[in-house]
Amino acid sequence: MQHVDALSRFAVMVINNDTLTEKMKKAQDEDENIQTLKSLLEENEEFFERNEILHKYLNGRELIVAPKEMQVELIKVAHENANKKSGKKEGFLNPIPKEEIPLSTYHIDFKGPLPSTNKSYQHIFTFVDAFTKFTWLYPVKTVSTESALEKLKLQQKTFGNSIRIISGRGSAFTSKAFNDYCTEEGIQHLQIATGVPRGNDQVETIHRTLIPVLTKLSLDDSTKWYKYIDKLQRILNRTICRSTKWSSFELLIDAKLRNKEDIRIQNLLLEEMTEELQEQRELLRKDAKRNIETIQSENRKTYN
Repeated sequence: MQHVDALSRFAVMVINNDTLTEKMKKAQDEDENIQTLKSLLEENEEFFERNEILHKYLNGRELIVAPKEMQVELIKVAHENANKKSGKKEGFLNPIPKEEIPLSTYHIDFKGPLPSTNKSYQHIFTFVDAFTKFTWLYPVKTVSTESALEKLKLQQKTFGNSIRIISGRGSAFTSKAFNDYCTEEGIQHLQIATGVPRGNDQVETIHRTLIPVLTKLSLDDSTKWYKYIDKLQRILNRTICRSTKWSSFELLIDAKLRNKEDIRIQNLLLEEMTEELQEQRELLRKDAKRNIETIQSENRKTYN
């Protein structure tokens, strides 16, 4: 009986709580106006009694006559139930726990394609340490499991294995070879939900800043973008991070990074970071405005 499935798709107001029924009956019994109406049932076809609770016919519908002392409570219950979503309930937000030590959690992802270089680099493979925000940028030729594993092993030579890796669900990270490597090395591999890039926002934030800066630096020859990767990485890691209030290099190495100044790159990077911050603030404000307008609309409907 496949057609019966449709019955479950429409909300029906049903009082199935005995406590509420008893409370309703008691409140009606104590309401003088309702008691008067009950005494006139035989003379008035508009009202009728069912299970000792007074009902009223209105436009072909059977409605419960709400006692005065329960009207506010019933409106509140109806309002709350009307705003409940059907289907599976959303779960709680469960942030991934981060150890208070560097190199325990990596956020990783590819970015590209970019203009192909003379070495056939077309993508950037990015690592971000979740605690220090230290960033590694690797030019790679392809978005593949082989490229990902090659750079993971390069990280391993210097820093060993992280406790966990957080990635997207691209084929490079969902392959058997990648997951076998994580299992063999004792690395927990977590994948963000499909279509929710903000789940890996630490990498996405770097990419949103990185690409415009590379574009401006390589205006004369777009295939030379890879020459600026090392400088950009150093400047990123010596810049004070807004969330930690420290530079990534200081948190990781406990020392200041000594580096020849490159004012042009540093200024471009700071401009992009400032613009990114302004855009995020603007989005937050627009979202806040929408939420306020929604609440105002709901309050107006409830009041009216």
